[in-house]
Amino acid sequence: MNANGARGERLVHPGDRLLVVGGSLTGVATLLHVAIILGGPDWYRFFGAGEHIARLAARGSIYPAVVTACIAAMLGAWALYAFSGAGVIRRLPFLRLALTLIAAVYLARGILGVPVVLFVDDPYANQLKAKMTFMVVSSGICLVLGLCYAVGATRIWRMSSKTLDQGG
Repeated sequence: MNANGARGERLVHPGDRLLVVGGSLTGVATLLHVAIILGGPDWYRFFGAGEHIARLAARGSIYPAVVTACIAAMLGAWALYAFSGAGVIRRLPFLRLALTLIAAVYLARGILGVPVVLFVDDPYANQLKAKMTFMVVSSGICLVLGLCYAVGATRIWRMSSKTLDQGG
């Protein structure tokens, strides 16, 4: 049931549909991070984790798996917040704030990912310069996800304001 007490009723609004799309894509990213752990060093390299992380994984260090599992858990939580905002699952605590912050993180990564790689002199950024196609594609995906979450968050804020204005 959604916030209005009916199943699926709210999904007709574009903001809700965008949250479902954003949550679904974020869910795919969650599963991808789990696959990276299972795929090992070559997967860490391919998906831009850096040579240092790939070498640690090759040596059997638990560090890359723990960091990647934490990222997967965070992305999984973000997907749940998107589904909550769309009314697919129950309302989660701090929904408005969470969706706003998630949108901000995705938008920042989408907008700043390529410029940071191009203009920051750092060994990891230098490795990513050689993977510019990956950077452009992943930044584009993050930008789209950020927009999905931002439109959805705006919808939730507006709905909450209307509820407060009506004394509910």
